[in-house]
Amino acid sequence: MSEPVLQERDSAIVRTSVIGIATNILLAVFKAMVGLLSNSIAIVLDAVNNLSDALSSVITIVGTKLANRPPDRKHPFGHGRTEYITTIVIAAIVTWAGVTSLTESVQRIIHPEVATYDGRTLAVVAVAVATKIVLGIYTKRRGEQFRSDSLVASGTDALMDSIISASTLVAALVYMAAGIGLEAWLGAVISVIIIKSGVDILREAISHILGERVDSGLSQGIKRTVERVPGVKGAYDLVLAEYGPDRLNGSVHVEVDEDMTAREVDELTRKIQKAVAEEHGILLHTVGIYSTNLNDEGEVGAIRAATLKLANDDMYVLQVHGFYADEEVRQVSFDLVISWDAPNRRAVLDHMVERLQEQFPDYSFRIALDSDISD
Repeated sequence: MSEPVLQERDSAIVRTSVIGIATNILLAVFKAMVGLLSNSIAIVLDAVNNLSDALSSVITIVGTKLANRPPDRKHPFGHGRTEYITTIVIAAIVTWAGVTSLTESVQRIIHPEVATYDGRTLAVVAVAVATKIVLGIYTKRRGEQFRSDSLVASGTDALMDSIISASTLVAALVYMAAGIGLEAWLGAVISVIIIKSGVDILREAISHILGERVDSGLSQGIKRTVERVPGVKGAYDLVLAEYGPDRLNGSVHVEVDEDMTAREVDELTRKIQKAVAEEHGILLHTVGIYSTNLNDEGEVGAIRAATLKLANDDMYVLQVHGFYADEEVRQVSFDLVISWDAPNRRAVLDHMVERLQEQFPDYSFRIALDSDISD
């Protein structure tokens, strides 16, 4: 992604986070006052949850600023992954808030206290519900628009908070109508939901740091772009490394005619890199080359056909690419993409070599075990 676009993204994240901070602080103040006056643990815990949401927005801003620092010698791919680290911090805060509130709720269940509600209490809670719904929808949409996991998590959390606040309102109405106190139990339920939210955010951040599979639409789009470049017979082995949201670079292999000169290959790779950068904002730092036979008839065609038939007959073989048969040295090379679902991927490859060797004993087969990295 280009620098101006990244700057626009970061500015949008900061603006959205500032709105979230202001809204959550106001809600926390009002809820805390109402909760203390009415002696409602559920409303007080809801106020604490608003404060944790505000703190999360502050951390989102800090993480965005740190992630936008330019590359340096020690971090040549930039600092974009800082956003995932700050997301982990947010997850820890949310989880801690949930554990703390759960402890307080359990104590209130063991040693119950009477809550008092009036019309003003219910009005504040109702306003809080409406505010959280608006804030949640706005924040989540902005997060999806600018691919910010932190904003999406904050928006989802706000929508969940609106449901929790609505439950608090229901509990108040039940108490006023029937005299049944559900505040402490509701506080426990809120706490469990908060803890789950923190764990989910943590799991998502760790998954990004570990490295996730490239989005199917993106990988197929990049390959189509590469294949439109004149001279490319096929695009394979697309590998993209994510160094933060929308900060991607990687490599790809392409099939070309075997008689291409080094100068022609150099020109082709530069065209590929330019096309992908312009259409997708992604740097392909490496373009690998597979040579393909100009003459695909006779013995070469027979070997290719047999290879494809064996591949089609095996449920675990997903693709054959980079096929090249050298009739002079009697050697065949290609890559075999084998599914992760195969009980023994090496055994699938060995079986392919064995069957081909039986059919074409005069040839040796050099088959590379390839992984199902991208669609």
